[in-house]
Amino acid sequence: MKPARWLADYGMILVLGVLCAFFSAVTTSEQSPTGEAAAGQVVGAVLKAMPQGARVFVVASDQPGDAAFAARVERDLKAAGAQVLASVTGEPRGAREALQKIQAAGGSIDVVAATRVAGGWRVFTDLGSDFPSLGSPRVITPASYRWPNFLKSENLLNIANQIAVIAIVAIGMTLVIITGGIDLSVGSLIALSAVLAAGFIRDRAGGVSASTGGMMLGCLLAILVCGAVGGFSGLMITRFAIPPFIVTLAMMLVGSGLAYLLAQGQSIYQIPDAFVWLGRGADLFGLPNAVVLMLGLYAVAHVLMSRMKLGRYLYAVGGNAEAARLSGVPVRRVLLFAYVSSGLLAGVGGVVMASQLKSGSPTYGAMYELYVIAAVVVGGTSLSGGEGRMLGTLTGAFTIAVIQNGMNLTNVESYTQKVVLGLVILGAVLLDKLRQGRGVR
Repeated sequence: MKPARWLADYGMILVLGVLCAFFSAVTTSEQSPTGEAAAGQVVGAVLKAMPQGARVFVVASDQPGDAAFAARVERDLKAAGAQVLASVTGEPRGAREALQKIQAAGGSIDVVAATRVAGGWRVFTDLGSDFPSLGSPRVITPASYRWPNFLKSENLLNIANQIAVIAIVAIGMTLVIITGGIDLSVGSLIALSAVLAAGFIRDRAGGVSASTGGMMLGCLLAILVCGAVGGFSGLMITRFAIPPFIVTLAMMLVGSGLAYLLAQGQSIYQIPDAFVWLGRGADLFGLPNAVVLMLGLYAVAHVLMSRMKLGRYLYAVGGNAEAARLSGVPVRRVLLFAYVSSGLLAGVGGVVMASQLKSGSPTYGAMYELYVIAAVVVGGTSLSGGEGRMLGTLTGAFTIAVIQNGMNLTNVESYTQKVVLGLVILGAVLLDKLRQGRGVR
């Protein structure tokens, strides 16, 4: 493969890698292990530094994971033959009271096993002067290390989970743009889908006591309605030759208005806790279920576009609709498929968003049509039609998510973020034009 062709096909993956490396470098900071990982490190240090039977005082703050730290340190040290005099989780006052009890009982301490935060409490820095009878215990805390905040597992999963809705809807938008069209209604359909699903669960499936079947039926209904809206848009475009921009702009307003009418301008939140399984749950290898769904849909879309006749038809229609028609391609049906798919996937995105937020609201999906188009364009799909890849769209979605997340981590204000995102979109379109030889003359 020629370098120019390789850059055209995989250049955005390289850009994404460069962005990840940049934000990793600028967010590197001092880190300290927490929870059971920190406990294992401290236990090993205590057993290495102190003889068997050492008298240990275990202390942790009230931060997330510190209770697990204290429990494991106490359990492992007792199993190794150490004497745990006390285990305290909470505030410095609690640690001071426990030290006073040990001193009153005439005891002494060999080592203080503490979390990073608790080890820095003043009660331990002044231990020799405040509690002289306890001896000169050594304070052992987890060793620190340098690591990028951007590359923390919870941050990477957060990026993937936050971009899931945009990436799912972008699959349908890619199909539409490859045919040479556009779909401005997807943001409103996200809101309509969320309102329909939540409203059905509240009014028809039992509300907070709804069954799994009732919730699934409500979600399926919402997705099908959005698919019908997409089908109507496709019908107007194919039967009456109305420009896609005008048709989908009209349906954007219709979808938004229907969402507000059905929800009466309010959020619908009377739905079961189990409804969040799709949006917040994580069952497969710790990946969020929304991300697993997103990856599955991209796999299906990739097979469709690269291995099936329908995929070739989509490219052919986008490249030259009249030539495709003369070659026997059912142009109208292909276009209708693209817009129905876009509507269905917008409906799926709305269900996922409703699950993530455990409610349905007509305000959901605002400006999402622009973010979705941005993901598709940044991913290399040509606005002129006939060119694009699903892998590129997924890369484009993650590129936007990484830029936004990296700017959040580096405390870039929201207004500046919009400027940067706008320039990224403009740059992607400019590169597309230059690659096709239609740059400025």
